[in-house]
Amino acid sequence: MAKVEYNAVGRRKKAVARVRLVAGDGKITINKRDIDHYFGLETLKMTVRQPLTLTNTGNFDVLVNVNGGGLTGQAGAIRHGISRALCKADPDLRGTLKKAGLLTRDPRMKERKKYGLKAARRAPQFSKR
Repeated sequence: MAKVEYNAVGRRKKAVARVRLVAGDGKITINKRDIDHYFGLETLKMTVRQPLTLTNTGNFDVLVNVNGGGLTGQAGAIRHGISRALCKADPDLRGTLKKAGLLTRDPRMKERKKYGLKAARRAPQFSKR
């Protein structure tokens, strides 16, 4: 008997999360570590669990490989990946996830630094004399 699993990729800023949903009891493992050990802030854990709580889906174990970006970007990427994997698992959930805005890839990226400036938009201090 083949094991049923659903794969998806989620992205945000520079973070890329490869998500696998496997039948289980709702454990979330990120880079071979439990979610409580990976994310310190409760808001980031809530962000990751948002698609699962919204759709009342607790019968999947979530296995994630994530790299790049910071913790907030990684949490957003994982959320995006879980949402896409849930759509593959049950196409009826698509409407709920779409309405909540969880299937939309957040296009905001870091703006590049321009020459003559200290940062993307930060100019050197101006002095009249």
